[in-house]
Amino acid sequence: MIPKLDFYQKKHELTSADEIRPGLDAMEEALEKLGHPERGPRFIHIAGTNGKGSTVAFMEAIARAHGLQTGSFTSPAITDLHDQIRLDGRPITEKEADAAFAEMRKAGISGLLTDFELLTAAAFLIFKNHQPDLIFLEAGMGGRFDSTNVVVPEASVITSIALDHTGFLGNSIKEIAWHKAGILKRGVPGIIGQLPEEGLDEVKRCAQETGAPLRIYGRDFQEVTGITTRLSGAHQAINLALAAEALKATGLVLDEHLLRKGAENAFVPGRFEEVLPGVYLDGAHNPAAAEALVRTIRERFGNETQVNLMIGILARKDFRQVIRILEPVAASVTFVDFADADAAPAVMLAKLTTLPVSTVSITGLDKGFFETQAKPLIITGSLSLISSIRPLFL
Repeated sequence: MIPKLDFYQKKHELTSADEIRPGLDAMEEALEKLGHPERGPRFIHIAGTNGKGSTVAFMEAIARAHGLQTGSFTSPAITDLHDQIRLDGRPITEKEADAAFAEMRKAGISGLLTDFELLTAAAFLIFKNHQPDLIFLEAGMGGRFDSTNVVVPEASVITSIALDHTGFLGNSIKEIAWHKAGILKRGVPGIIGQLPEEGLDEVKRCAQETGAPLRIYGRDFQEVTGITTRLSGAHQAINLALAAEALKATGLVLDEHLLRKGAENAFVPGRFEEVLPGVYLDGAHNPAAAEALVRTIRERFGNETQVNLMIGILARKDFRQVIRILEPVAASVTFVDFADADAAPAVMLAKLTTLPVSTVSITGLDKGFFETQAKPLIITGSLSLISSIRPLFL
């Protein structure tokens, strides 16, 4: 479910399928009807299990610090679809969205696409209408068959590879790496993060087959030193390195002062975001993200500190492993029921831990509830939960 998509669909009499259909045929047909808005703009295409949002945030902030006008398409929404499509760092307006949806209706693509494909098409139209200097395009899932994989970018970035979306992408690192490596294009630099050996081997194989030159973190480029960012966690140093290397691959000459200025201003809502004193939001929705959260907790509070967790997660995720990873840093856990059709029931999750446990529904919660809870309190799990709960603190 994409928040507020139904508003624009009803307003402009457009339909789309609320499901995942891997493949590019329908997307390519729709884009032909729309006059191929994906052709012409300058893109950096980003795929990866984790780290995509932070890497985009770094690229967006650094590019803007260098005077470039930017566009960004990311997922999922933090509030609604407006913040998934950004121009110069700001969410699009209703007027800008209306223009794109009206154009899609006029082109006759109603019923052709899935929800995410429809939003991707809207993003391409908005970027065509506003013509930013550089656009950061994040794959929604996988890469090879994702609706964003219709562009020829100036650089392709693979941030990380871990087990996630196994029902669609496969049950091994090698299979998932094959999907991510599908964004690599002949002659286009591939900027590759710190990958497990099996994943890196598959990315290298795909790159050789495709004819994409690779620049690999730790081999061809290193961390950008001497910069402290607002984004927490040691892993952010790798995301910053990927961002800088991808921007250089487009021909941008990075000024050291402007690089620092941009990197220090980069921000991602819901990434260890302190929304009240001692209350943090972090969308650790899979095991790799949970491991990163544990490292961040220990860096921030010390190895001996135990935090209080509030967890809501989707049933299709590896929630058992996420809980197991988070338990060593937890004093207590509250499991949350929230408004997502795929949310795992809190009472079921509560049976999976021996920690002091409680359950709560997001319905009826307010800011005052969180002010009374023991601190530090980390609200984590599904990005859908983070999107639902964050407005309480704004």
